Amino acid sequence: MTLTYTKKEDGLLYPDLELKEAPKGYIGKYGVMRADYLEQHRKSRYTAMMMTGEINQHMIDIQKQAEERMDELMPELMKIAGATEELKAADQMKWVGLVNNCKQQAEEIIKEEIIYS
Repeated sequence: MTLTYTKKEDGLLYPDLELKEAPKGYIGKYGVMRADYLEQHRKSRYTAMMMTGEINQHMIDIQKQAEERMDELMPELMKIAGATEELKAADQMKWVGLVNNCKQQAEEIIKEEIIYS
């Protein structure tokens, strides 16, 4: 990377600096969890990503992967747990408990597969 300078009217040289355009996307809890994990356990990789400006795009990508994986896991886990529409109509509190349990299981899988890898 070469730094260039422009001579201004006052006779001083000013560096030609540009900001990169920020990546587009949503950074949610999974993206933040990944950044925290990298910062705590993979310091050199985190530092390199920060210096090159790749960290935000990485967080956006991780968020997207985690959401897609959650969308895959939840129906499977709910089917295994028996959280059906019939149960929802008959015993809503039990259904909510089962769904919350499935969500916790899915999040643990996502942490292991995506966040902490």
